[in-house]
Amino acid sequence: MSSNFDQIIDRRNTGSMKWDFYGRCFEEEDIIPMWVADMDFRAPDPVIEAVEKVARFGIFGYTEETESYREAVVAWLKRRHNWAIEKEWLHYSPGVVPALHWIVTRFARPGDRVILQPPVYYPFFTAVTTGGCHIVNNPLKQVDGTYRMDFEDLEKKIDERVKMIILCSPHNPVGRVWNREELIRLGEICLERGVLVVSDEIHSDLLLNGSRHIPFASLSEEFALNSITCYAPTKTFNLAGLQISNIIIPNPALAAEYKIALENNDMSRPNIFSAAAAEAAYRQGDRWLDEVMAYIEGNQAHFNDYIKSNIPELKVTAAEATYLAWLDCRGLGMDNLKLKEFMEKKAGLGLNQGYMFGEGGAGFVRANLGCPRSVVREALEKLDQAVAFFCRR
Repeated sequence: MSSNFDQIIDRRNTGSMKWDFYGRCFEEEDIIPMWVADMDFRAPDPVIEAVEKVARFGIFGYTEETESYREAVVAWLKRRHNWAIEKEWLHYSPGVVPALHWIVTRFARPGDRVILQPPVYYPFFTAVTTGGCHIVNNPLKQVDGTYRMDFEDLEKKIDERVKMIILCSPHNPVGRVWNREELIRLGEICLERGVLVVSDEIHSDLLLNGSRHIPFASLSEEFALNSITCYAPTKTFNLAGLQISNIIIPNPALAAEYKIALENNDMSRPNIFSAAAAEAAYRQGDRWLDEVMAYIEGNQAHFNDYIKSNIPELKVTAAEATYLAWLDCRGLGMDNLKLKEFMEKKAGLGLNQGYMFGEGGAGFVRANLGCPRSVVREALEKLDQAVAFFCRR
């Protein structure tokens, strides 16, 4: 049965971070929250049924990842990304961000340096700094309306203190899906210079318009042994509140160190609902994912076409993946504070401000389009009216 993604589901008063707690970031009460990266769609029916089955059983004891769960993850990665992994490479984390914190503290020492490629998902910054390490920015370049890695800058900035790079693949917030040539060049530089590649691939299932994701570690055995891949069903199937991720580590020595980090934080097992939900998603979620991504493609197209036709002051970066839109607002001529106030107080939109994503993000906003199309339309109309009234007079 096809899902009804047009359905408006009221998430207020459910403890939703996105809908109930936006007051932490926004002063206005009457806004459309399009910030937190979860979707306003129900999870696939098999996932809901799996959770209900666990609830009806009624015993909620300690849970481990089963062989059946691991087999489901292995089969999914082979089916969706043509990546053949071993079950033994899979390791648990409640989320990608906690894993990044543990990876930084385990594989780098205070004072070491970690490369990031901004504008990039802002929790990367705190993962580095709370581990006592220093951030080295290797900013992306805008070329012909899209983003590219700056390899010359990367090579210049790697010295003996650089221990790892955190790769965002596909990239959040700019929506790039890195191609084979880009990933190989990055991998060769890091392999030659002894830099561990930590690849956040949480958005890799959310592909748009025929894009193809290439897992970094799938490119060669050498790259696999010099990498840690962070992967999860949470963005894919809208399961973020269940807190489960798969950390894929082909190198036994790196895996042993990661296990120590898990044990030190007493985080070695999933909760009973997340394991059941994730397995059901990986085994029976293909059709739902194909349907939701077709719907999101429609949202992206509507958003892009409306901006281009009606609000020429703004420009949208064409996304190849994710349900996020990266909107260039520099044509409004506002600084960071004025842009935030304009979006919130004049347009009535709760968006992520670009400056949060680091160098190259100022003047941009990130909008979550993982919602019914009527919400996207309403947001666009509010933005259009605000620009016309406040910026064109």
